[in-house]
Amino acid sequence: MTKTIVVIGAGISGLTTAYLLSKNGFDVRIIERKSEVGGSIESVNENGFLFDRGPNSALETTPLINQLVEELNLKDELLYANKEANKRYILRSNKLHALPMSPPAFIKTELFSAKAKLRLLAEPFIGRSNDGYYQSLAEFVKRRLGQEFLDYAINPFVAGVYAGRPEELSVKSAFPKLYALEEKYGGLIVGTVRSIRERKKRAEKSKQSAKMLSFKSGMIALPKAIAKFLGDKVILSAEVTSIDKTNEGYIVSYKHNGIDEAIACDAVLSTVPAYVALELFIKFNKNFKTHAEAIYYPPVLVYFLAYNKKDVKQPLDGFGFLIPEKEKKSFLGALWSSVIFPYRAKDDYATFTLFIGGSRNPEFVKEEREILLSRVRKEFEEIMQITGQPVYSSTRFWEKAIPQYNIGYIEHERFFDEFEKQNPGLFISGNFRGGISVGDCIKNADLVRDKINLQLRMNNL
Repeated sequence: MTKTIVVIGAGISGLTTAYLLSKNGFDVRIIERKSEVGGSIESVNENGFLFDRGPNSALETTPLINQLVEELNLKDELLYANKEANKRYILRSNKLHALPMSPPAFIKTELFSAKAKLRLLAEPFIGRSNDGYYQSLAEFVKRRLGQEFLDYAINPFVAGVYAGRPEELSVKSAFPKLYALEEKYGGLIVGTVRSIRERKKRAEKSKQSAKMLSFKSGMIALPKAIAKFLGDKVILSAEVTSIDKTNEGYIVSYKHNGIDEAIACDAVLSTVPAYVALELFIKFNKNFKTHAEAIYYPPVLVYFLAYNKKDVKQPLDGFGFLIPEKEKKSFLGALWSSVIFPYRAKDDYATFTLFIGGSRNPEFVKEEREILLSRVRKEFEEIMQITGQPVYSSTRFWEKAIPQYNIGYIEHERFFDEFEKQNPGLFISGNFRGGISVGDCIKNADLVRDKINLQLRMNNL
């Protein structure tokens, strides 16, 4: 008899897992609260400008991404980032410095002082930490690489990835591969060299060397293609109201277009944010709420700007720039969207995506929006040497944006692992488990598929 699995949430985690499960012969149903698929992936085309309001790209870190593109007939839609996007800038003293990507470039760069460069040479001789799982990324980096590298490389990098702060993030949970380099090899430089061979054996690429990709119609193309494949298995504008255990499995009740409906199933996979999942699973374990509520999702405002290219005096030869906290600006950084991928704007225009807030400045929500945007725009235009007014602008406010894998996150990870063991047939996934990026979510979907497949097949024995 075919097993039925209900997936809650039609973001990239839920859709990818559902797709893989359906290929394994399971009867999969996806219940999504919103009227469209994609979750935090949103692509908008207005006035001739394409604006990704959530994730703007993915890194090809797993062969599964290319497999999805092939099987879903997305090859004609697929775009790889322009070579110029390999160049990334960091702001220091109100000047953009290219992040050095080779030893000669590192020696020549003015981004770091001579003292900081010499300090980096000591990294292979630094011993392992005794702090274990409860070490912040800031403590880890400062100990191994020094304060200046923390301030002008890691701090802005973390703002770009997590919209977070290295003082708050757990190195073990937020950057497990970085943590593993010290644990396994004793250091970062030696570990990086040795781990390259291991990734080649697994057919994986590091995030530093993986190709960056998107699609002609934006990142939304991938979730839309999966949803098209699944067809009427995806139920939109439907909100799950309860999950109940039965002798045979579970009953998932939901409200769809104002009508109460229910699905009997053998397993339930939740891929919604932790703060949404807690309402559904607290009945199975009262501690679920404690752990889910402790996961912080800071607010982020995405600000999209388009200008006449002739008015931008800064050479557009890179991915964009990130801003260290020490520079005291009103935003975290900017992507040079039309440089990274084509089809984002007509040739005469340049488009940019700016990020405001995050853990660095969650208080921005209290400021009058127009005053904030005016100040951000002024700072941005000064950095980019822009002489004209924007020809188009748009914003997207995320009240709860990216889950922060903060210090002590390992306790949440252990709880969710134990929760699944104590409640066979219930599975918890999403970007608060296993990584926040699109690539992480796709890779994790494959692991979750295997976990569900194994448990349900074993139940048939």
